[in-house]
Amino acid sequence: MSVRVLLVDDQPLLLQGFAMILSVEDDLEVVGQVTDGARAVEAVVSLRPDVVLMDVQMPVLDGIEATRQVVAAHPEVRVLILTTFDRDDYLFEALAAGASGFLLKNSDPDDLVDAVRAVAEGHALLAPEVTRRVIARMATPGAGEPPGDGHGIPLPVLTHREREMLELVARGLSNGEIAARAFVTEATVKTHVSNILAKLGVRDRVQAVIAAYEAGLVSPRG
Repeated sequence: MSVRVLLVDDQPLLLQGFAMILSVEDDLEVVGQVTDGARAVEAVVSLRPDVVLMDVQMPVLDGIEATRQVVAAHPEVRVLILTTFDRDDYLFEALAAGASGFLLKNSDPDDLVDAVRAVAEGHALLAPEVTRRVIARMATPGAGEPPGDGHGIPLPVLTHREREMLELVARGLSNGEIAARAFVTEATVKTHVSNILAKLGVRDRVQAVIAAYEAGLVSPRG
């Protein structure tokens, strides 16, 4: 089945451009285009998209608040924030609102397509450099304190192999990169990651990464 995508941006030319990029893919279907956050919230109800490609700065209702309302009412819908502004406040507010990914509008078209697919599959999308910013903000120990000892969260419930996989995820590697490094198939990596999320009781890869840093499995400098 095709991934149903709702586009949200207050610039019609950008909407058309995103629609053209995504519509040529056989597995992606653009089901709607709206120009503000309030219409996005309404459109999710009527169009039932799998992924919402959401701008941040829009009239009536901004993308952050629209994301918060969409995720609260429809937790199965994934929101991918797309913005021209590489600002930490947007990044952290979007993640706190429940967004599954954050991408800049100057990204390559192929990266946009890959991001929609990844988010639709339930993965959180953060580049390694963005992951480091998240960790610095959300999982840095207090001044002078060492990182955790690996027991601050229930990491012991993970198998040795799952801990290895979580460490690679926390370092920003994709499933394909992890598979190549661990000499397993990408399907095996997906299974391990799903098991890790379930055991840790977290929603997505971003929360799993934060858990790994908080537990001291990896450090921001590692």
